[in-house]
Amino acid sequence: MERTLILLKPDAVQRGLVGQILDRFERKGLKIAAMKLMQITPELAAKHYEAHKERPFYAGLVRFMTSSPVVALAIEGIGAIAICRKLMGATFGADADAGTIRGDFGSSRSYNLVHGSDSPEAAERELGLFFPEGVPEYELAAYDWTYDPVEELKKG
Repeated sequence: MERTLILLKPDAVQRGLVGQILDRFERKGLKIAAMKLMQITPELAAKHYEAHKERPFYAGLVRFMTSSPVVALAIEGIGAIAICRKLMGATFGADADAGTIRGDFGSSRSYNLVHGSDSPEAAERELGLFFPEGVPEYELAAYDWTYDPVEELKKG
């Protein structure tokens, strides 16, 4: 199983899209391993976006991400990172395909509703920032009806 961080950004929270976005991940068969509504501090935003510190959009990004609560999610499943990124769609809503979160709900270049880790290394780092207390372990009964263990083992 792979675990990734998903953030439902301030625009998703303020537009009342949290339930509809969560539904997309759950309908795909992914496990919500942890979830919390939280206010990102400027310090947490600075750590999370430190790779962009020298970019011209950095200050606005930090201001946006600290402007309203977000929903932080630890999502789990086989291939969870790639699956979540496909569900989210292209970075900018106007460029995202219909049927994706950003394609269906977004049109702004600045407000793009969701963040998702882009690699296993990023996921580990980001999950540690947003869930320093760790993620609870539990078995999701739906996995028995989501994954064929024989086929998944063949993929290695």
